[in-house]
Parts: sequence; structure tokens; C-alpha cells
Amino acid sequence: MKPVKEKKQKENQEEQYEALNDKYLRLVAEFDNYRKRNARERLDLVKTAGEDLIQGILPVLDDFKMAMDAMVVATDMAAVCEGVDLIYRKLYKYLESKGMQPIEAVGLPLDTDLHEAVSQFPTEEAEQKGKIIDVLQQGYTLNGKVIRYAKVVVGV
Repeated sequence: MKPVKEKKQKENQEEQYEALNDKYLRLVAEFDNYRKRNARERLDLVKTAGEDLIQGILPVLDDFKMAMDAMVVATDMAAVCEGVDLIYRKLYKYLESKGMQPIEAVGLPLDTDLHEAVSQFPTEEAEQKGKIIDVLQQGYTLNGKVIRYAKVVVGV
């Protein structure tokens, strides 16, 4: 009786081994498919990441084209300037809606995390020393991260 019992036990162990091995192989294959799908989705996301931004800027591009066409035949430069100002505000408002914010600078102390001092200028007023007196190029943040430092002039 012992050999029959051992034979059944061995067969039962082999069946368990086969079942666990099959389960393991399926799990490995499923994980590999997940990894490949995830990589493919990330690649697609990178390829189309700018699509939303471009779609939002296209109306502004159309407005610039109309403004350029109008400049050729315009006689009233004030109207042309007003039109370009409207386009600028439209683009600025769109970029703000995407999380862009200007970096405040004039009158503040130099902060190297936000500002890049490109020049120093002597100042007579004591309260202006060490503070920003002019902005040569506006800086911007995108959702709190600096994407362009403000280029500033610091009073000395």
C-alpha cells in the first residue's frame, strides 16, 4: 500500500508543480505585456504632448496672419497697434490658463532662484541698493517651476 500512496502523492505534487508553473508563466507574460503597453502609451503621450498646446495657439496664429495682411494696406497705425495688442493679450491669457505666470522682479531683492542679474547700475537711493531696478527680459514659471529666469538689472 505504501508505494501506491507515495505514487499518488508524487503525482499530486507534480500536478501542483505544473499548475504553479503554468500560473507563474502566465503572470510573467501578463507583466511583460503590461510593461510593453505602458511603454507604448508613454511614447504616444510624448509624441502628442504638445498637441493640446498647439491647438490652443492656432487661433492666435490665425489672428497674426490677419494682422499681417491688414498691415500691408493699413493707413491707421493706431488700429494696427490695437489689433496686435489684442492678439498679445489673447496669447498671454491662453498661456496663463495653461499655468504660466510672470516672475515679479522690479523693487524686489535679487533672488537667484528666480532672477538672473545681467547688470548692475549705481543708484543714489539707499532703498534701491541690492534690489532689482529694471527687467531686461521677463521671466516665467510654469505651474511653479521656473521655465525662464528674469534677466534683471540690480542697483548697487
